[in-house]
Amino acid sequence: MKRSAAEILREYGPFPEADNVHGVTFDGSHLWFASGDRLNAVDPASGELTRSIDVAAHAGTAFDGRHLFQIAEDRIQKIDPKTGRVLATIPAPGGGGDSGLAWAEGTLWVGQHRGRRIHQIDPETGKILRTIESNRVVTGVTWIDGELWHGTWEGDESDVRHIDPETGTVLERLDMPPGVGVSGLESDGGDRFFCGGGHAGKIRAIRRPR
Repeated sequence: MKRSAAEILREYGPFPEADNVHGVTFDGSHLWFASGDRLNAVDPASGELTRSIDVAAHAGTAFDGRHLFQIAEDRIQKIDPKTGRVLATIPAPGGGGDSGLAWAEGTLWVGQHRGRRIHQIDPETGKILRTIESNRVVTGVTWIDGELWHGTWEGDESDVRHIDPETGTVLERLDMPPGVGVSGLESDGGDRFFCGGGHAGKIRAIRRPR
């Protein structure tokens, strides 16, 4: 396993009226984050909050190219980002113990926090298609160029790790500085990962290794 220190490129926040950053996702132009009772859009160039949607937003967030998906306690909501309307809901596989959320290859990938696993699920029904075990608490989840990455956060230690999607074997690990947690994780499609900072109320951009 390759292991190195995460290179923090930029910090965003803290943001007004958003004490926590849970899930994060990127729609190609805006960075979205869940803050409990709202989904918030941030301009990644300026760092400014541009809009908010009033919707339950307790954990992972994902974007499929058209819609936002948001974990709200024991369910996953499908949201129209233009109107803010919840279009559909499916049960979350952990029944309230879910954390990260990502979209890839037509399916949703759900990090299960205390369960230490990642589920691939059908976005229409919530049916579990496969499960990957982890040896750490799983927070955010993201896919980039066929690679599966997830965040971990236990006590004072947090990292971002690249795992084999078939076996769960850790291939690479980026260690965050002590006391800097990763609550959500998303790739920008290029050289950056966006990491939610939990109760610090921040989002950090770190370099994606090549």
